[in-house]
Amino acid sequence: LAIAATLRRARPEAEVVWVAQPAPAQVVTPHPAVDRVVAWHPTEGASGVVRLWRALAALRCDVVFDLQRYLKAAWPTLGLRAPVRVGLDPSKTRDGLRWLHNAAPPRGPWKHTQDLFLDALAVAGVPRPDPLRWPLELTDDERTAGRALRDRVEGRPLCAVAVASGNARKDWPAERYVPVVEALERDFGFAVALVGGPARHERRAAAAIARAARTRPLDLLGDSVRALIAHVAAAALVVSPDTGTLHLAHALRVPVVGLFGHTNPWRVGPYERFHDLVVDAYTDPAEHPDPSRYEPRHGRMERIRPEDVLARVELALERYGAAGPEGASGPGHAGDEPRPNRGDGAARERADPRGAE
Repeated sequence: LAIAATLRRARPEAEVVWVAQPAPAQVVTPHPAVDRVVAWHPTEGASGVVRLWRALAALRCDVVFDLQRYLKAAWPTLGLRAPVRVGLDPSKTRDGLRWLHNAAPPRGPWKHTQDLFLDALAVAGVPRPDPLRWPLELTDDERTAGRALRDRVEGRPLCAVAVASGNARKDWPAERYVPVVEALERDFGFAVALVGGPARHERRAAAAIARAARTRPLDLLGDSVRALIAHVAAAALVVSPDTGTLHLAHALRVPVVGLFGHTNPWRVGPYERFHDLVVDAYTDPAEHPDPSRYEPRHGRMERIRPEDVLARVELALERYGAAGPEGASGPGHAGDEPRPNRGDGAARERADPRGAE
């Protein structure tokens, strides 16, 4: 989104086309920075590629930004047949994808994924934006749905809790959510909504939480990304592992408590704000936060305790309030916030490896 919004401002005369799989395509379908969205269904195999190429055949693109690492990105890039094909630093791609690109940033160390994407702008002669924006547009119907949700919880601030991600190793054990959900309602006065997609493992996690909790969280899981955006936008706080819900909250400026252990929060976590709300079980006590660490770390999510999460909830209330997105914007600059603490609840603060912005 930051790339698309920057291109729109820098080249207002250009047509911006976004190729995406069906779920993320919903994020940008009604968006002022995107003129056209082409949905691609890779699960359909070869027939999906043929259908994609037919949809792209009428387009005559001048530049393709292929900011992916894996071979699946080759199919839309080949179908668009643009003379300029901008990719990531070649050392960051896999499966031979680098050979499809004829423009890319120079080889360099791993850094935050957002920074890797922003490097591609300079290759195309577009300056890095300041400030950086991740604009998400809500439709009138979605705003109405958000108001209806707030009415449903009778004026209490809403906390949206993402129960799982697309990778089970990034998930926090479902039973650990139970005391958190109970405390959010009992001790902090939130109405709690469980959010996520329709996948079987997400449904199982939500059912286990609802069954064990002595409170009654709302079940808002579903197959609509647009509905998820509306739910996050209506929330005063979000609790989420490393999944899309966390990044939607960041873009919408809704305070988000991020749970990280399997993946490196300094590489894939919130980019500009709410770093102080991250529970970091990935970084060991003797280590400095380092976005160049790419490898996953197994068994780390289990190190996060409910009290670690609730400590960040308390911090979110102290620093950002619970007035909802209009009143809880946060400072918006990484240098304005202390860094996340370890997942063992220690109070030691860390320096931002990217530096203050």
